Amino acid sequence: MHEWALAEAIISGVNDYVNKIGRKEVGKVVVRLGELQSIDKEILRFALNELVKDSAVKIDEIVLKDEEAVFRCRKCGHEWRLKDVEFSEEVKEAIHFVPEVVHTYMKCPGCQSTDFEVVKGRGVWIESIEVIN
Repeated sequence: MHEWALAEAIISGVNDYVNKIGRKEVGKVVVRLGELQSIDKEILRFALNELVKDSAVKIDEIVLKDEEAVFRCRKCGHEWRLKDVEFSEEVKEAIHFVPEVVHTYMKCPGCQSTDFEVVKGRGVWIESIEVIN
């Protein structure tokens, strides 16, 4: 389960940042989850809650926010969302583990080109850390 590895990286990143600025307490951490990652939020939330218990830094709240996947065709400029396209469960799982394979399974709905970019919805990152003095 890569959600646990993500949780470890998030807690480690928060700890590193807070230690770097000489603090020991955080009010709120906001984490963005790109839709292409297909993160199981309940598993991630559980892992974060467990890891916070053993963290050297006190974290009051962790907020998980989804970022919808948006694509743009490089040929015709058409933009569309992941929810506009239907995939089998096998394809969804493949995209979950290696989001770059989305290019293998999708074409621009406007012109059928496979030359498109992921505009939003890729990756997992800490958006903000609210440090308490």
